[in-house]
Amino acid sequence: MQQAATAFADGPDALEGILLGIVDDVDRAVREPLEVFPVCHHSPASATAMARRLREKQPKVVYVELCEDMAPLLTELRNCTLPVAVQAFASEADGFPTAWAPLSVVAPLTEASAEYQAIAYALDTPDVELVLVDRSSDHVFQWQARDHRTPGPATAEAPPAEEQAALHGDAVGVKIGDLRPRFAELEEHLLHHGRVRHWSEWWHQYVEVPLGDSDHHTYRQVMFLIGSLFRRLAPGDPERVRVDEDRERYMWTRMRTHLAASGTDPADCLYVCGAFHAASRVAEFGVHGADGFEIGPRTATPWQYGLIPSSHAAIEAQFGLAAGSVSIAATQWAKNVRRTRVRPFRLTGQAGPRQPGQPRKPPPTTPGASEALPDRLSGFLQRPPALDGLDEAELLGWSVEIVRSARRNGYLASTADAIAVFETSILLAGMRDRARPTPYDFQDAAITCIEKDTVPGRRDVRRLVEILMGGDRIGRVGYDALPPLARDVHDRLAPLGLKPERRGVQRALLDMTARPELERCSDVLWMLHRLMPQGAARPIMGERRLGERPIQESWDLALGTHQRALIQLGYEGVSIEQVLEQRLRRVAHDPQTTAATVLEAVEDATLHLPGHRLADELGRRALEVLATERSVDGAPEVLRRIRRLLAYYRTARPTLPAWIESFVTTGYAHYCTLLPTASTAEDATVRQVSAMLGFLFGMEGLALSLGCDRHQLELAIAQSHPQEPAKVALLWAAEVHLGRTSRAELRARCDGLLDNPLVVPSYPHYLSGLLHALEPVPQLADFVVEAVSNAFSRLPDPVLLPWLPTLISTLRAGGTELAPLLIREAGRTFPGKLTALDAWVPPWQGTLAAPPRAAAASGRGVPAHRPSGDLHRDCGTPGLRRVVGAGRPRRSGARRPSPGHGEGTRSLADDRLSAAPAAPEHPL
Repeated sequence: MQQAATAFADGPDALEGILLGIVDDVDRAVREPLEVFPVCHHSPASATAMARRLREKQPKVVYVELCEDMAPLLTELRNCTLPVAVQAFASEADGFPTAWAPLSVVAPLTEASAEYQAIAYALDTPDVELVLVDRSSDHVFQWQARDHRTPGPATAEAPPAEEQAALHGDAVGVKIGDLRPRFAELEEHLLHHGRVRHWSEWWHQYVEVPLGDSDHHTYRQVMFLIGSLFRRLAPGDPERVRVDEDRERYMWTRMRTHLAASGTDPADCLYVCGAFHAASRVAEFGVHGADGFEIGPRTATPWQYGLIPSSHAAIEAQFGLAAGSVSIAATQWAKNVRRTRVRPFRLTGQAGPRQPGQPRKPPPTTPGASEALPDRLSGFLQRPPALDGLDEAELLGWSVEIVRSARRNGYLASTADAIAVFETSILLAGMRDRARPTPYDFQDAAITCIEKDTVPGRRDVRRLVEILMGGDRIGRVGYDALPPLARDVHDRLAPLGLKPERRGVQRALLDMTARPELERCSDVLWMLHRLMPQGAARPIMGERRLGERPIQESWDLALGTHQRALIQLGYEGVSIEQVLEQRLRRVAHDPQTTAATVLEAVEDATLHLPGHRLADELGRRALEVLATERSVDGAPEVLRRIRRLLAYYRTARPTLPAWIESFVTTGYAHYCTLLPTASTAEDATVRQVSAMLGFLFGMEGLALSLGCDRHQLELAIAQSHPQEPAKVALLWAAEVHLGRTSRAELRARCDGLLDNPLVVPSYPHYLSGLLHALEPVPQLADFVVEAVSNAFSRLPDPVLLPWLPTLISTLRAGGTELAPLLIREAGRTFPGKLTALDAWVPPWQGTLAAPPRAAAASGRGVPAHRPSGDLHRDCGTPGLRRVVGAGRPRRSGARRPSPGHGEGTRSLADDRLSAAPAAPEHPL
């Protein structure tokens, strides 16, 4: 302590002031008429001392440092399996920054926590009142808003790899007894001199184990000392100090108010709080403290309360504890119970029948100011702990079990390794100046003796030791403690014969043909799939589309694993239909929403919710959003969804809804207005322009029947002057659709591009535009096949090779609509068998031309015409020659240039043509 005072205080003379201040803090807390019971969060020593003191004192009122608005929910703990967390949740932040929403506060409870022992005693003992005195959940965020801090979860020293560490989500954690140095250098100093790696190990070695079987007075004095020490050595953060002191003023004000209202004698009360707050120096401390602290009102934020499952890993991740420390604490709790023979408190119905209680004893007299207190602290600090036989037997059992577990996980461990682990644990404890090995020493010894250079399975030895110490116990909220929505989901899924509360994945098979009542279960599952995280309800077989009803489905359900998400759905409504409706409305009315997003909400409402009221309402909202959009970024998605909705409404309803008719007319005028600008804008892609034209051409008939003017479309096409080759080709296709350009003229333009050596490198970009033209003008599929075939036939390889990735990406991006149409047309155009290729002539080369081999055999000449593109024919890789260009006419008798004369290797198709027999005239 002298070194610490020299290093971290004002100098060696500061030690005297610190020690005298600690003595004053301990003396003040011990002599308080209302007994203050200091605890540490999830400390087995605190839980053991709490259970022992409650049976001795049997107080009539128990004050607990916990959010006062969580009190009505504590009775529901009877229906849960610990660990669980009491949660306050608000989906809307009224009075707080909107970026904070949703607001969430959790207070996790384990059986090895002093607060749970106090709660179980108060709820199961007649005539005992439980009063929560800490600030409300609303005040937690009020004080953070005052401090201008963004709320968030605490960061862990070693976050667990398991997904159970996220059970609390991004909630703000509330705990009793945050006993940890707030001075980083001080914590590092303690860890260094304690020869430990992290704070959890230091606490277990120097506080948890020595206090496990100590008496009541020793326990209180030690905890007061630690709380006062850490408080006096805390850094001078004025805002954090003010928050701590305001919490203490808040709690003592609530307790004095309750004592005055109830008339209870302070000697019959017990105040359970963190040791950090027990050594308080505020003027409001004690039943005779000063009054005057004003508690502000709560905001208008609507808070919801419930219980969510928790786990050891979630507690460790949220409160910055070392991985496995809570599991080790649970093991230490069981050890303390066996050693001290203290009977812990358990809520009736939670862990079997209630154990018979002892008869009430008169409370002992609290020492007054004039009475001498026994000095238990000096003897405790001077007495070294001893290694007894029970610890040796426990260590031996651990060594045997870890070897057995290692064998099951693929390690080549033997009995000799068990002996080595046992001896190494004792050796490490001696090197670290410890009287007996701790679970952390055992963990290091197991890693050293068993784990070699590789990990044969999924788990390393460190994780195996954590499992040996109890593993990551995960709590469960019982059916009666669930919110109405969760219970409704369980009831509606009952026909499946599953147990939704069970953890893990369960397979559900739905045959709606044999059991029509399962169709309602299917509706629930699809809504859960839409609302809950991925993996909670995952369809294996079956899908839901507009206008289709399911026949058979297969699902993987993990509702027990994602129980927290299901419970939080209950905070948003009383049924999943209500929650889905609220979320769809929230998406539709978001300021950043787009027409495509609102149409998606319309589709979800039509798929999952009965009736058409919400779908029509959201459709009108989509119409409003579309009219205000000034970009065409969402045009492809708008086209895809409006086509699907139109197809559904034309078959499912006798008439089209009014909103969809207005959407078509408004979209027609909207895209006609934006088309000239989008065709020249650099940020508008060819796919977006293609989707605009697809909307205009696909909805043209309906739009004209509803009163739109076709001249508006013609003017938009005439005013479009694109410069990008892909958009130019797309505009050519639009002109063909409008009748302003014939197919012969379009073919001539493409041939002109191929005949111009300066334009040939950019010809693939024109082809990309023609491929996208299949969206608005699908009747040009045969011409696109012709253009692509000519490109493969005439383009040189240096131009063709870089274009192929663009072609593949174009077909993949629009593969749902473009690729099947193109492949189907190519299947009708090209011969179906390889043997028919020799006599095949592309239909676009004319109806009177004879096949090349037939003309040569009959002695008839072929016009000596060879396009300029043939100058590059067959240059480059032979594998790129495609059958689609193999049937081009060639001059009979023309000498085939050799590879040495600049032509390159001949293609396989050319070899087949030269060796094939004469073919008859083409039927066309």
